[in-house]
Amino acid sequence: MSTEFASAGLTAGQLNAIVKKLGGHDMALRFLRDELSVSEPIRSWREEDGVIYFSATSAGTTGEDWISRLEGKGFRVGGYAKQVLRSADFKPTSGVTTEVAVLKGMLFEDNDRITKNIRAEADKRKFLKPNAELACLLRLKFTDKELEAMGLTWIVTMHEPINDSDGVPGLLDASRDGDGRWLLACVGRPGYGWVRDGGFAFAVSQVSSQS
Repeated sequence: MSTEFASAGLTAGQLNAIVKKLGGHDMALRFLRDELSVSEPIRSWREEDGVIYFSATSAGTTGEDWISRLEGKGFRVGGYAKQVLRSADFKPTSGVTTEVAVLKGMLFEDNDRITKNIRAEADKRKFLKPNAELACLLRLKFTDKELEAMGLTWIVTMHEPINDSDGVPGLLDASRDGDGRWLLACVGRPGYGWVRDGGFAFAVSQVSSQS
C-alpha cells in the first residue's frame, strides 16, 4: 500500500492558498469533518466546437433606461453606443427569450474575418439577426471573468446595424477592458475587419414567454 501523500506534488504556498480559499484554518477543519462542501460554479453558458450558447430574456427596457441601468451598475457606455441606444431604430421587446449562439473569432482566418463573411457563416448555420437589445442583456448577464473564461475580450451583437448621428452603421459590443466594463458601438459595414479575440452573437431562435 502506497504511503505517498496526495498533497506531495503541492508546494507549501499552494497548500496555504487552498486553506485560504476554504475560508481559513477553522473552515478547512470543517471541510475535513464533512461540515462544509465545495462545488464547481454552474455556468450559464456552454461551448461546442468554437460556438458559445446561452439564453437571454428581454424585459422591455428602453435604450435610455439601458444607459441608466448599466451606468448605475458601474458599466461604462460609449458615446456612439448611447447614440445607437437613443435611436428610433432601437426597438426593445418584452418577455422574449432568445437562444443565442456566439461564433468565436478563432473560427475564421485573419484575412477572412470580416462582417459579410461572418454573416454568411451564420446564414449557413441558420442563425438569425438578434435584436440590438441582446448586447445590453449579455453585458449585464456576464462578468468580465466569464468573458475571459470564454476566451473572449468582447462580444459584438450582429443585429441589423443602427446608424449613429454621423450616419455610420453601428453594432453594439459588450467589451472587457483594462479601464472598465464597456458597452460600445463598432462599425457595422460589410467589409469591416475584426481581430481574433472576440465573438459574434446571433439568435438561434426567439420564443415569447408571454401569452
